[in-house]
Amino acid sequence: MDRRRMESILRRLKRGKLTVSKAMEAFRGLPFEDLGFAKVDTHRSLRKGFPEVVYCPGKTDAQIARIVKRLSANSRMVLATRATMETFESVREALKRKRVAYDERARLIMVGDMPRKRKGRVAVVTAGTSDAPVAEEAALTAEAMGARVDRIYDVGVAGVHRLLERRKRLDAARVVVVVAGMEGALPSVVSGLIDRPVIAVPTSVGYGASFDGLAALLAMMNTCSPGVAVVNIDNGFGAGYMAARINTS
Repeated sequence: MDRRRMESILRRLKRGKLTVSKAMEAFRGLPFEDLGFAKVDTHRSLRKGFPEVVYCPGKTDAQIARIVKRLSANSRMVLATRATMETFESVREALKRKRVAYDERARLIMVGDMPRKRKGRVAVVTAGTSDAPVAEEAALTAEAMGARVDRIYDVGVAGVHRLLERRKRLDAARVVVVVAGMEGALPSVVSGLIDRPVIAVPTSVGYGASFDGLAALLAMMNTCSPGVAVVNIDNGFGAGYMAARINTS
């Protein structure tokens, strides 16, 4: 959509010839912004309800900083995943007047202010402490998208009584993200206890025969408990994003 088309839509809206909903629908066709090395989807929030999220590996710190800067010009919150401390410093330097935070455990850069009024409840559960980095990526993503998050960590099947003590907190959630490595059994157990949708996240945590999370992935995909969906290995962002969408649907 070019500038003339945009101006025409706005003039029609001002004169009352076009409703707000129709104008928003028309703006869904806005173009991306071409930075040469990347085509930034500056209007994704109109289509998806949340801005484009930057995946950092494979990009230089300077490229990431430019992408984030452009996205943050039109969005209250921008996320950059799998970021290093060096990348965070580069982004913070490029966006001196904006709030830029970094969670080292989740490897997540957050530009802007987290929503103050969060809705619903997403529970993020881990089997062990070693699964917490992936879980935090999920939890912070869901919070950035406006969800209230309840963290229930280190309640794996090796001591399942720890999970049972938190049954009421599981029941209070609209959707539950379960993060586990090793044999990946925890999502099945959680799903068998509650009537909420469960998003299972296999992690690469485990000894040799865990095959860097493949064993957990296959176990979760073969769960006998209905109501479990599975994302890819270590994909906390994907789980948090999906949980937030379910939470607000």
